[in-house]
Amino acid sequence: MALLKGLSLFANVGIAEAYLKDLDIDILIANEIDKDRARFYQEVYKDTDMVVGDITDNSIRDEIVNKSIMKKVDFIIATPPCQGMSEAGLRLDLDPRNQLISYAIDVIQRVKPKFVLLENVPRQLITKIQYGEEIVLIPEYIKRELGADYRFNEEVIIKMKDYGVPQMRERNIFLLVRKDLNYSWKFPEKQKEVTLFEAIGHLPSLDPKLREGMEFTLKKFPNYELKRQEGLKISKWHYPPTHSWKQVQWMLHTPTGKSAIYNEIFYPQKDDGTPVKAHHNHYRRLKWDMPCRTITQNNGVISSLACVHPGRKYLNELGKEVYSDPRVLTIYELLIVMTLPLDWNIPDFASETLIRRSIGEGIPSKIIKIIMEVLIKQIKEDIKWEK
Repeated sequence: MALLKGLSLFANVGIAEAYLKDLDIDILIANEIDKDRARFYQEVYKDTDMVVGDITDNSIRDEIVNKSIMKKVDFIIATPPCQGMSEAGLRLDLDPRNQLISYAIDVIQRVKPKFVLLENVPRQLITKIQYGEEIVLIPEYIKRELGADYRFNEEVIIKMKDYGVPQMRERNIFLLVRKDLNYSWKFPEKQKEVTLFEAIGHLPSLDPKLREGMEFTLKKFPNYELKRQEGLKISKWHYPPTHSWKQVQWMLHTPTGKSAIYNEIFYPQKDDGTPVKAHHNHYRRLKWDMPCRTITQNNGVISSLACVHPGRKYLNELGKEVYSDPRVLTIYELLIVMTLPLDWNIPDFASETLIRRSIGEGIPSKIIKIIMEVLIKQIKEDIKWEK
């Protein structure tokens, strides 16, 4: 019998839930608006009742609530979309996506679970939403709505790198315990930092596949096929990403941890030679001696925020110093830095774009696991004393 029966709101493809079954937590119901992501989730978690639809639709929300009450859900995890608040987004005033938290609150108030985990980006703490006739900060709104029935954790900002996750991702997480229960739910003890080298440094090097075609790829990278085969021995997900030659050439000449925009010759430029205007973290290689930068939904694009493999220096056929792996991280490398199970059952129908975007919008699986372990340990102690 499960120790907790759960509901997952804004479920994405179930990245947060990857280890919950191991903790005797059954996610019985989930809700996701995107049909492809909902299908992905359902194929991974076959026993979960997936409600596909928009939580802002009253009939969808009623279905979620009624099923949760019927199945006696006592735990809710809600991870609303963060694009309206993210550092990588536009951050519009009163972005309608930021209002989605109110629909999660409505479900919580009606289901009345014992425990709630609310996750979002740190900017949620300083983001305002419409609350009746008022404009209030999201944390103030949440506490006004739920403070009478739930206790909140005091420390609410968590850095993934402090808990053995090889990624710098930072999150705002509220841990709620219903006031009629005697549990203290807070973040676990910190763990040793894991560098990107420790996480993926053992994996075989890969040359990118060039958009200009296989003949051109082999001309530029004669060992492409040999490396590809070595990668596939590790996992079917450790295969070469595809990029254009011009971007690959810029990254070939970009040192570990540096951005191509600072290269003297091979810098991002338009066809007429005009430098491309870019943020200092665009076209940037990651660093070996630090955790990975935050994985974003555009992690498959070289020009996105700090998502290019660190690479290793070597001499090319002209005796010039260049750097290997001028590519983004493979899906297998993303599984590692997101601490997903390496045998995670990714459905065959899922496109690379769907996989990458879904991973980029998820929260590292390990952080949810160890946060839930703090609570599960107390629940097990209670059961032991009851016996």
